[in-house]
Parts: sequence; structure tokens; C-alpha cells
Amino acid sequence: MDIQTLAPAKNSRTAEKRIGRGIGSGIGKTSGKGHKGQNARSGGGVRPGFEGGQLPLVRKLPIRGFNNYNFQKEYATCNVADLEKFEANSVITLELLYQSRVIGKIKPYGLKILGNGELTKPLTVKANKFTKSAIEKIEKAGGKAEVI
Repeated sequence: MDIQTLAPAKNSRTAEKRIGRGIGSGIGKTSGKGHKGQNARSGGGVRPGFEGGQLPLVRKLPIRGFNNYNFQKEYATCNVADLEKFEANSVITLELLYQSRVIGKIKPYGLKILGNGELTKPLTVKANKFTKSAIEKIEKAGGKAEVI
């Protein structure tokens, strides 16, 4: 078997519908769109959520809450369990976590350490924010949590 002889199994792929190619094709003349009407026209059809002129459900529901998307603070987050992979007595920084692929992106407000998981090694962790449980677990393991 060569790469140039590879092909799908016989009858495993349905042929493309060639619409508007004459009466004999089975999808000729109106091309499967029926006679007249909105959906038969060029560019016809309605947008998602359109309910025929009735007030759409989206507009009937009340607007609740408040989202401060423009001014929210984004932190790169990391759990205490993720720090277990580093050697004892090492200094953990945002750059080190990024280089070792523990975090995916460096966010504008820096690093926040969350308290999920356990830590058994003494580490010095430098971050912009810590949760209370994260500080407890780092100090319990003999390390230091330094706020930058």
C-alpha cells in the first residue's frame, strides 16, 4: 500500500449535492427551496433567535446583575499542588512558572496563588496575591509567601 493509492472505501462517502443542475438531478429548478417565500430568495432567511416579529425571548427576560468587564483585574492563577514539581528551597516567580509551563499566559496584574492541593517542600513563592489557605500551606511546609 502506497500513500498515492490511499482512497476512501467504496460508497463510504456521499457525493456532493449539485443543486440547480436540471430536473433530472432531483434538485433542479427551485434547488430544494420550494416556490417563492422568504427562504427561497437570495439572502433570504431570518437571523438566529428571530420569532416572526413576536417579542423575542431574549428581550422579554430582565437584565440582572452587573459585569465590570472593562475594569476587572486579571491574574495568572496557580494552585499550591502545581508548585510540588519544583525543587526544595527554590524561589518561585511568575517567569519561572511561565517557562516551566505551569501557567499559560502572563496576565497584566501578575500572579495569584490558590490553595488547592498539598505542598511538602519548603519554597519561597513571590506573587502579587495569595489566598489565606495558600499562605497557610506554604508556611506549614516551611516556605515563605512573599507579596510583590
